[in-house]
Amino acid sequence: MIDGPYFVLIVLGVLGTGLVAGVFCGFSTFVMRGLGALPPAQGVAAMNAINVAAVTPAFMLVFAGSAVLCAMIAVVTFVLWPDDGKVELLLGSALFLFGSFGLTLAANVPRNDTLAGMEPGSPEAAAYWPTYVREWTMWNHVRTVASAAAAVVYVLALT
Repeated sequence: MIDGPYFVLIVLGVLGTGLVAGVFCGFSTFVMRGLGALPPAQGVAAMNAINVAAVTPAFMLVFAGSAVLCAMIAVVTFVLWPDDGKVELLLGSALFLFGSFGLTLAANVPRNDTLAGMEPGSPEAAAYWPTYVREWTMWNHVRTVASAAAAVVYVLALT
């Protein structure tokens, strides 16, 4: 049985990865659908505003903090190499660090940066908007599943 400070670290990992999964799930299931239904100029302007607003201390604490927690869990797991849950702990950490945090940096942020460089009412933005919505949402689905899977796998490590 995992206990003590290591238990607390894993519970915080469950909470963080689960919260991030919930945010991403909201975007995948209704936010992007709603934005995609808007005329391109409005959708681009709204998404750019969301991307600026997302970089707040509250969200970054949960998102980046979860990545730090996952990295700490992986390091502590390697150092302590517990008999219980080691595979689950390493898998949960990898799922979040690569499938959520890493994918954000590799797939979603570059698309956000491209969109931010466009004038919302421009023909270029109107042409890019459907591609952006489709691709960004697809990668967001992956981030959602990876974050939720990380939380589930961490819970399994505790059982």
